[in-house]
Amino acid sequence: MGAITRGIANNVLGTGEIDATDGVSGTLPASNINNTSFGSVTSLPALSGTITTVAGDPPAPSEGQVWYNSVAGALKYYGYSRAWSTGGNLTTARNTLAGGGTQTAGLTFGGNNPGLSPSSRNETEEYDGSSWSNGGNLGTERFGLAGAGTQTAGLGFGGYNPSGNSNSTEEYNGTAWTGGGNMGTARRYLGGFGIQTSGVVMGGFITTDVGNSEEYDGSAWTTGGTLNQVRRGIAGSGTLTSGLAFGGQIPPSELANTEEYNGTSWTASNNLNTAKTRLAGGGIQTSTIAFGNPAVSEQYDGTSWTNDASLATARANLAGAGDTTAALAIAGSPVLNSSEEYSVTQANLSISES
Repeated sequence: MGAITRGIANNVLGTGEIDATDGVSGTLPASNINNTSFGSVTSLPALSGTITTVAGDPPAPSEGQVWYNSVAGALKYYGYSRAWSTGGNLTTARNTLAGGGTQTAGLTFGGNNPGLSPSSRNETEEYDGSSWSNGGNLGTERFGLAGAGTQTAGLGFGGYNPSGNSNSTEEYNGTAWTGGGNMGTARRYLGGFGIQTSGVVMGGFITTDVGNSEEYDGSAWTTGGTLNQVRRGIAGSGTLTSGLAFGGQIPPSELANTEEYNGTSWTASNNLNTAKTRLAGGGIQTSTIAFGNPAVSEQYDGTSWTNDASLATARANLAGAGDTTAALAIAGSPVLNSSEEYSVTQANLSISES
């Protein structure tokens, strides 16, 4: 007889018998049939790609491996666990601050705290992966500013204080801030990314929302490309020649727009899943994490966004640092001093987990 080929799923009964209602074509040898029924089929072809049963978990599973844990009564796999966890508290609570650096060498500066005088702040704090310590103060206190760079080579620009919108830029060396070149356009609630010697500022608010960007070379700002969508409360990531801008608002509407920058012009890409403003983010153009306002974070792969783990404390007007494997959410609204760390670890997970 020729081989009988059928899908196994849903065709074998709980007793181990083949479901006779499915119909079979061809001829079965009499030796495989008892009383002309299918009740005593004595052989089936070997199955491939089966899920093994283990009394516990395998000692050294490989990525993507799936098994059934008979002790836990759970179908499990070896994959990635993504989560936010509690980080160290800042010395000074505030919102609308800026940040830079990494999860284990983070930087935050400026901000606003209505309970203090003045409410616009100049404090700088540095993070070592577990706790915050005071660094050198900004020369000009302000909030609604943007930041870029690292803990030892940071860049702060724009913002607002009682004197009005600011166009000033300051550079941080790990100890103190010094003045840099002024932006061409003073503004607040702007976005930025890059490094101290190669930075980008985009969007923001003057007396109306704007879409122009500027590029910094370590000493002076020059005109860059214009966003397709003007907005304030925008976030960014990446480098001068491969950047990303996402989120923002034109009150009262929050925006989901995403745009990619090539060092000359902006190109629209796929939107965030949830419109949000006054958020934070980190990473590169093809691998970015966006977080804050609301709690759920999202990851961008260079084409589209997918929802990710949620912050333990929902917050807006926060600062951010790090990337898609190790990010840092810093302070925020209402007036917070807490921080949270995002991590990706490999672990044995139940199928219902992510």
